[in-house]
Amino acid sequence: MKYRRLLILLVLMIPLQPAMAADDSLIPGDLMNEIGYGAIIAMLALFIVAMLVLLRALRVLTKITLRAQGYTEEQIIAEMKPVKKVKKPKTEVWNKLLSLRPMSEEKELIIAHDYDGIQELNNPVPGWFSYLFYITIIFAIGYILIYHVFGVGQLQYDEYKTEMAQADIAKKEYLSKAANRVDETTVKLVTDQAVLASGQAVFKQSCVPCHGDHAQGVVGPNLTDDYWLHGGKINDVFKTIKYGVQAKGMPNWEKQLSPKQISDVANYIKSLHGSNPANPKEPQGEKDADDVAAKGKKIAKI
Repeated sequence: MKYRRLLILLVLMIPLQPAMAADDSLIPGDLMNEIGYGAIIAMLALFIVAMLVLLRALRVLTKITLRAQGYTEEQIIAEMKPVKKVKKPKTEVWNKLLSLRPMSEEKELIIAHDYDGIQELNNPVPGWFSYLFYITIIFAIGYILIYHVFGVGQLQYDEYKTEMAQADIAKKEYLSKAANRVDETTVKLVTDQAVLASGQAVFKQSCVPCHGDHAQGVVGPNLTDDYWLHGGKINDVFKTIKYGVQAKGMPNWEKQLSPKQISDVANYIKSLHGSNPANPKEPQGEKDADDVAAKGKKIAKI
């Protein structure tokens, strides 16, 4: 009876929301939202009540059916009581997982022999241990096939050589980037043959028209004697190549050559000092003390 009354009350409340929504001017918007939410909650409550009524009806029908089949009240209560699932003890689960036998079966596991009264149990190997052992066998077979038969993977020495080759490439990339960070304040005078060969290639490509194929001087000055127009130190030569001397027709090579190329050609020019090429141009500028000292050392060695 109480379910029926509640159901009738909820059914009567449902039409209220459309009726109140017919004239929005009479009801504020917030109130309309609250009424809408209330209607939704009422419908949910109605659904729950309907499910409860249906469940109660099913229980009543079940009791009637069981009575018709001759069940007593005690049997009906026992039948309709939910069956509780019996949980296995934790010890049983643990024993099954590790393939252990319970203590109650210990006598069946005793091996026939003993030593000084000490007896041994014939416990089976745990399942997890057997599976782990099989996995190691499969892994070993796969390892042999991949690394020793088909050669798909690299052994330690081959991997070491690969890593060393990669490190060498990375080193060269680093050195090439570091070489291009040089400027007129950090350039160093070097005699490395690779640097001089690189500088010679740049000189032949860019400097020969003005300074001659042996730097003896054509339009530009002789670069092999002791005289310099803008300084003979490696820093001065680098700066002159980089920025040029517009007043005397010397172009700047800052945009055409990289810092490393300018450094290489500057070192190559310094290496030509005292080479005494044929048909040299007359000296221009002032003597450089360092070049004179270096020339004196060369003569002393000879």
